[in-house]
Amino acid sequence: MWFRVDNRLIHGQVIEAWLPYTGAKHLVVANDELAADILRQQIIELAVPQRILTHFIPVDDLAFTLDACGEDSFVLFGNCRDARRANDAGVIMETLNIGNLHYGPEKTQVLPHVALSTADREDLRSMQQHLVQLDFRSVPTETVRGSHEQFI
Repeated sequence: MWFRVDNRLIHGQVIEAWLPYTGAKHLVVANDELAADILRQQIIELAVPQRILTHFIPVDDLAFTLDACGEDSFVLFGNCRDARRANDAGVIMETLNIGNLHYGPEKTQVLPHVALSTADREDLRSMQQHLVQLDFRSVPTETVRGSHEQFI
């Protein structure tokens, strides 16, 4: 089972690199906004290979969905807050991949593909206290640069 934070959610890196790398059969998008937008789901699903079952769910439904889908799942969160919400609700994550978080107001660019706000850092620190390993990579072949502590 693999967990990733990426504000773009489903896109080329996920489809072409992460899904083959993880061997996932289920792509679970835990995002309240997208879970309520059927048209957007239909459009996004066109890019996902047919062999992958896609689930668009509210964050609060993640534990139940993972129980039904099993270990062959790749979970996407749109932000650190949602990943923390899931973890706080009892979803066990050994590792959380921080794949992409765009730069914006009140954020500091820590890697070319990751900009963190104070709230993002707080969420990630909380998850580390729950023994979640943080993995800062945009693609699976990328080497993690530096220590995670310097980023959060």
